[in-house]
Formats: sequence, structure tokens, C-alpha cells
Amino acid sequence: MGTTQLETVPEPKYWHLKTVLTEALDSEFSVGEVLPNERDLAARFGVARATLRQALEQLELEGRLQRRRGVGTTVAPPRVGVAVGSEQHVWPGAVGDAWRPVDCAVAVPPAAVAEVLETGPDDQVHTIRRSRVTHGQPVAAELLYIPASSVPGLPAIDAPSGATLARAVLRELQHLDLEGQDRAVELGSARADDAKELDRLPGAPVLVVTTRYVAEGRTAAVSVATYRADTCRLTFGDSGGVEIHHDPERRAS
Repeated sequence: MGTTQLETVPEPKYWHLKTVLTEALDSEFSVGEVLPNERDLAARFGVARATLRQALEQLELEGRLQRRRGVGTTVAPPRVGVAVGSEQHVWPGAVGDAWRPVDCAVAVPPAAVAEVLETGPDDQVHTIRRSRVTHGQPVAAELLYIPASSVPGLPAIDAPSGATLARAVLRELQHLDLEGQDRAVELGSARADDAKELDRLPGAPVLVVTTRYVAEGRTAAVSVATYRADTCRLTFGDSGGVEIHHDPERRAS
């Protein structure tokens, strides 16, 4: 069998450097230790800073490194397992929910969300922001979009604003009979507001989990949750049997 064109392509220089850096991280650095600056690292390994930057970005994506504001690039701890759902369908805000309501506002959702909710282009919905902390560190930020039709009894509830209003909306949502939910996971980059909340730099790798909640034959709510890709591995189901690892050869303990 002949050699394919792909097999003849040499390994990218940054990929080889990533392997060398991984060995150095394992033998010379400890968790939380700050790496030398890019100039010194590039000089040590005899590569251009652009090549070094590519290798560092890949290691950050794989959860080996973290970029921290005012600190620099540090060696990351093992990823923390974070459950994003159970085998039973439940509404956001149900008993045992690990999320903390932060704020609630009425606003027009992004076009993609409005299409899923089947709301008009100018229709406003309740937009709840929630956060999630695991082992003392922020790991995820969520935007939960709930149309007025899903919480018809809300106007009778006296809830001023902010987290109090968010909890009121979630309580009202529990009155619907949840028929099902589905999720999609994709890799993305942190927007400025999410990066600030998660103590990351804008553009840092994140995992975006979109969940659609179905009741009365329609989409009753949509959740867009952003998880830190550098510190999280996501588990699905009560047993945590399905996990997402960007580097299958390195599993967090």
C-alpha cells in the first residue's frame, strides 16, 4: 500500500515543541508554578516566539497550563470532574442544582436562541445569569433564556430584581411538566464577560454546553453554559460514565 500524502507531511514544529514542553512540565515544574516569560522559553528551546506561543496555546487547551491575569502562565492542576446533567430530567433551580443565581433581566435574546425558542426577533425574554463554583474556584457561567409564556404566573410574584427575581422565575418554571431535554457540547473561546467571571483571559478555551428544555410540546427554556476547558472535564449521567477529555492520554484524578 502506498504512502498517503498526509503521512508524508512532517510534524509541525510547534507540536514537537509541545511534547518537549510537556516533559519539562512533568519533570521541572509543580502545580501552580509560574513559567518563565516567552522570551526566555523561546531562547531555551531555540524556537521563534510564534512557535512557542502555538505550543503554549495547545497545552492550555489540553488543560496543562493556565493563563492568569496579573500572574502569567502557570502549571494547571488536574481537571475537576463537573457533572452537567443526570439521567433524570429536571428543571434549572430544582433541588440539588449546583448553580447560583447572580442576576435576571428582560432582554432580546441572541438570534440563534430566539429561533430555538420560536420567539419574535424583537421579543424580550427573561435572561438569568448563574455561576458555578467547584472546590472554591469558578468553573462555569450560564445564561438561561426563559420566555414569558413559560412563566405566565410571574407577574403576580413580587420580586424586585437581581438574584431574587432569578429565583422567582425559576420557581415559576417548576410548574411546567418537563417532557425532555437535550444537550450539545462544543469547543469555544471565552467572551469578555464570561472570561471576567471565570477569571480567564478573553479568548481562553471553553466548553459551551447548550441545553434545550421541552414542555407542552415546545421549547420552554434554553441554557447556554460556558465551562473552563482548562480545569473541567464534563460528566453526563448519574454514574459519570461519559467524560470529555481533550487529551485522552492524560486523565485527571
